[in-house]
Amino acid sequence: MLGQIAYALPFLAQGFAVTLWVSLLVVVLSLVAGVMMGVGLVYGPAPLRWAVRIFSDTIRGIPILVLIFFVYYGLPAVGIHLESFWAAVLALTLFKTAQVIEYLRGAVGSIPKGQSEAAMAIGLTFRQRLAYVVFPQAFRRFLPPWINGVTDAVKGSALVSLLGITDLMHAINQVIGRTYEAMPLYILGAVIYFAVNYALSLASRRLEQRFSFIRE
Repeated sequence: MLGQIAYALPFLAQGFAVTLWVSLLVVVLSLVAGVMMGVGLVYGPAPLRWAVRIFSDTIRGIPILVLIFFVYYGLPAVGIHLESFWAAVLALTLFKTAQVIEYLRGAVGSIPKGQSEAAMAIGLTFRQRLAYVVFPQAFRRFLPPWINGVTDAVKGSALVSLLGITDLMHAINQVIGRTYEAMPLYILGAVIYFAVNYALSLASRRLEQRFSFIRE
């Protein structure tokens, strides 16, 4: 068993690097897009709010595996051809963006309207109200579900192996095809995923304590 693991480690290390790269891209891109669209959902004009709401509800209602296959196999039908890596990143980013929109909407919606009205009364502009009143408080409420979403992104990245991308899961299957010993390698893969997500969970708890707030 130890010999099989030693043989597999170089392959798994390469696959793990791809897993981390996919996860990082998805987390960063979805955070940027989700925050921008979330602000549009909360504060934008009616047409923008409707568009963002339709996007969020539609994407969250599609199974992520179906979304990955749609982006990779469906977009070429309309002339959009993406490499498997970027098709997977796009699909996962769309899915996570829809979730980030809801995280932000819930966080901003939990701030009492009276605080924004008071800030307006003392002459703060819209951007100043967001920067100094709304977002600092909403950030504390946004952080815990977002970090949980990051762990979901890491776990969801295993689906990219279905497009032939050599991530951790695909590397495990390749080694199994050579050694014909599945159980030790699947256990090792589970341990790696658990270690990453457990570290993220610990970080989430630390950040929750750091940015904890008192509910009135």
